[in-house]
Amino acid sequence: MPKVSKDNKGSNAHKNRSTPGVYVQEVSSAIPSITQVETSIPAFIGYTEKGSNSPTRIRSMQEYISKFGGANPADLGVFQITNDGSIIPPELLTTPKYKMYYMLELFFANGGDDCFITSVGHYDNLIQNEDFMSGLALLENEDIPTLILFPDISSSENIGDPAEVYKTALAQCAERKDRFLICDVKESNSDISDSVEKFRFSMGTENLKYGAAYFPSLQTTLNYHISEDKIQVKLNQNNKTMVLKHPEDLIARDPSKAETSLYHADNGNYRTQYQQIKQRINTIHLKLPPSAAVAGVYAKADASRGVWKAPANISLNKVTAPTLAIDNNAQANLNVDSSGKSINAIRSFKGKGVMVWGARTLASNDYEWRYIPVMRMGMTIETSVKNALAQFKNAPNNPATWSNVKAMITNYLIELWRAGALMGAKPEQAYFVRVGLNETMTEHDVNNGKMIVDIGISPSRPAEFSLLRISQDMHDN
Repeated sequence: MPKVSKDNKGSNAHKNRSTPGVYVQEVSSAIPSITQVETSIPAFIGYTEKGSNSPTRIRSMQEYISKFGGANPADLGVFQITNDGSIIPPELLTTPKYKMYYMLELFFANGGDDCFITSVGHYDNLIQNEDFMSGLALLENEDIPTLILFPDISSSENIGDPAEVYKTALAQCAERKDRFLICDVKESNSDISDSVEKFRFSMGTENLKYGAAYFPSLQTTLNYHISEDKIQVKLNQNNKTMVLKHPEDLIARDPSKAETSLYHADNGNYRTQYQQIKQRINTIHLKLPPSAAVAGVYAKADASRGVWKAPANISLNKVTAPTLAIDNNAQANLNVDSSGKSINAIRSFKGKGVMVWGARTLASNDYEWRYIPVMRMGMTIETSVKNALAQFKNAPNNPATWSNVKAMITNYLIELWRAGALMGAKPEQAYFVRVGLNETMTEHDVNNGKMIVDIGISPSRPAEFSLLRISQDMHDN
């Protein structure tokens, strides 16, 4: 049998081969590869029970609870027990004041994985735009997040206009070119047109391709997280107010507390009313903005289809209905507007459930970047290439380097084309890469250490290219 051996000593190693056989020479590739960046890592900016304001990466609800605490205990008002023992519940609110915890539950339930949390305050804080602006500023130097969300911004407690924060977030997205904003359209008086027009009017005209908006809110299957010793109960018979139930260890330490705990009072004679109140609380299902569930859908779609596929036509988990019914006529008005500010609908379909039913950016008048998957794929390619070009920072700015750069980017793009991310019967119809003197650079550029690469991609239209221009400084200033 012929002898098989590995030879990695270089091109002259064959001179030392003295016996017959098959020799395999390992040659290291001179062309580096591009590692694609993560595409669906949202940063949630909002209020938490505890924790610092430093952007922190988490991977589960358990990790969130350990670092940032639980949900804000619901203040449900006072339950009254009449003389005949019946229950009069308070007017129960279905939207929590602080939403971060519940929004994260939706995110993970709908396919979300890793995310960043930036706490802008705790549950005793007022909800205000200044806090959101501060949290947004903390993300400026973070390289990993690719999506931005504000769970609490549409709260009725926030007297500021969410659009002011959204516009600042869009500006950050445009400056960094590596992240995308998901907006919630704040509902007003259950009127679709009023909510939508207010949002469109206030969003301005700048950087709109870096964000998308969703409407309406979601009726979820989530319940309030409650503390029974925070639920107030009033006995009309003696005008006595107590809590629903004190913890057992407190009763053990101080038996007198039993008389201010409905569960324990009067030797347990109110256990029936206790159970009725608990059952009533458990019927409360929360209404929440859609952005967190949508971010989960982005993550699910990216993982199963690719960032170049639309994060739409996907059913939402833990959601029973949109808070407002959107029909075809209503969606037409959401989708197309003279301002170009498309709003993606959340709709309910028989047999399919509640679905994300739209995939447009806020720049629908921009034919090149009107679709979310096109915009996000463009950002992914640009960021991935920029990161890979950093290794050439101190390389000679000459044709040999340019050739390696072109080959590296071409190899990356051809793999995307093979995966279906780029359209075209042949690679040259799907993309181009240009770099070189008198092609993308002048003598002045080269002499000043600038390497400029032009990349054209055809994400959905074989005859048209979206242009990405990337500049790399070849030496330290």
